[in-house]
Amino acid sequence: MAKAKSRPKNEFTFWFDPASSYSYLSAMRVDGVAAVSGVAVLWRPFLLGPIFKAQGMDTSPFNLFPVKGNYMWRDMQRQCAQLEIAFAVPRDAAAEGFPRNSLLAARASVVALREPWGRDFVRLVYQAEFGKWFDIADPQVIAACVRAAGGDDEAVLAATQTDEIKAELRANTEHAFALGIFGAPSFTVGSELFWGNDRLEEAVEFASKVKAGK
Repeated sequence: MAKAKSRPKNEFTFWFDPASSYSYLSAMRVDGVAAVSGVAVLWRPFLLGPIFKAQGMDTSPFNLFPVKGNYMWRDMQRQCAQLEIAFAVPRDAAAEGFPRNSLLAARASVVALREPWGRDFVRLVYQAEFGKWFDIADPQVIAACVRAAGGDDEAVLAATQTDEIKAELRANTEHAFALGIFGAPSFTVGSELFWGNDRLEEAVEFASKVKAGK
């Protein structure tokens, strides 16, 4: 008897770097958008830095191209106002540390997403960073977000220094690169790639059609 083919899963992956401005918008709404269509979403943290470096960039394109950066900050203001979420506009983003060093936050996200409160933690990190302009490279900021989400901050911070968590984040970043991801947020349905917060609904629709076998 021929082996029955497994049906494709109605799910997609949300790829995010904690330092990504537009990923803040997606983190605050991705679960709600997916739930409406009955699609599951997998949250996957990764690092944009190595991917930018592979493209010959040593910082965010928003810093390399000031006109683009100025637009992004104004666009973020509009989008956050529409979503009714906090947003703090830096006076000089590059000088004030944009993009933030997201290594610790990304590792902590790997740890947290193993727990029921993990997504709340990620959202709190984004709110601290872009809502209050806190430095997410500061362990005290990350610890506060863990506690607010309902986790053990000491345990999470300790786990971020383990070889296991370092390797998982590295593997996530390598996987993202292999999928052709070049920015965040990105969404993948299998090998199909959607880039940008404004492509979230399109990714969900695509994933829902895969479920229906269309």
